[in-house]
Amino acid sequence: MNGGILLRDDHDGIATLTLNAPDRLNALSDAMLAALRQEFLALSNDPAIRVVILKGAGKAFCAGHDLKEMQAGRKAPDKGRSYFGDLFTRCTEVMQLIPTLPQPVIAQVHGIATAAGCQLVATCDMAVAAEGTRFGVNGVNIGLFCSTPMVALSRNVPRKKAFEMLTTGEFIDAARAETLGLINRVVPSQTLDTETRALAGVVAAKLSAAVRIGKRAFYEQIEMTRQDAYAHAGAVMVENMLWRDTEEGINAFIEKRDPDWQ
Repeated sequence: MNGGILLRDDHDGIATLTLNAPDRLNALSDAMLAALRQEFLALSNDPAIRVVILKGAGKAFCAGHDLKEMQAGRKAPDKGRSYFGDLFTRCTEVMQLIPTLPQPVIAQVHGIATAAGCQLVATCDMAVAAEGTRFGVNGVNIGLFCSTPMVALSRNVPRKKAFEMLTTGEFIDAARAETLGLINRVVPSQTLDTETRALAGVVAAKLSAAVRIGKRAFYEQIEMTRQDAYAHAGAVMVENMLWRDTEEGINAFIEKRDPDWQ
C-alpha cells in the first residue's frame, strides 16, 4: 500500500484506491487529481488487476473540488481564467479515464458525495452506497452551477430529476439514488466493505478478457444510433465467440463443469 493522498491496495485481482484526504473530505484538489490520473494510467496497463474499487477515507466519500484551492487560483492576473480552464480540463481527463479503463470501476460510497464527488460516483461503472449516504450537485447554492458534474449525472438519472438536483442544490438519499439509477445498491454501513468487495469478486471471477472487451463495447455503443450499435455489438460478439476461452466456457457449461480458462 502506497502512502500519501491516494492509497492503493491490490488483493485477489482487485485494486482498491482510497482517497486519503479525510481532513478535506477527500476533495478533488490538484494533488488528488494528479494522483488519480497517475493510478488510472498505471491500471490501464496492469493485466493482473480485474476490478477497481474507489473509496474515501474518513467520514465522506468526496466533497467535490477543493474550494479553498479554487479561490487561491482566482488570484491569477486573468482572474483565474487560465487556472480554472486548466483545472476543469484536468478533472475531465480524470473522469474520462474511468470508462476507458479495461477494468470495471466500482465506487464504494459513504457519508456524502457532492458536486464533483457526485460526478465521480456517476462516472464509475457501478456504485455501492452505505445507508445514510447523501448525494448532491450543490454548486448552485454558492452561485456555481455544477455544469461538468451535470454531464455524468444526466447520463445516469432521468433528465428532469437531474435538472431538479442541479437547480435546487438539494441532496437525495441513498435509497432515492438507487431508485434513480445513480447507484446499484444500498447496504448497511457496517457491511459496506464486504458487500462492495463481494460484488467486485463476482466480476473478477469472470473471464477477464470478456469483461474488458464488453466494457469497451458498452461505452462505444451507448453513444451510437441503435442501428450502428447493433452492428458494432455484433462484430464484437463475433470476435468474442472465436476465442479459445469462450469455446471452453461454452463447453464447460454444456458439460456442467468449471471452465479451464487460460
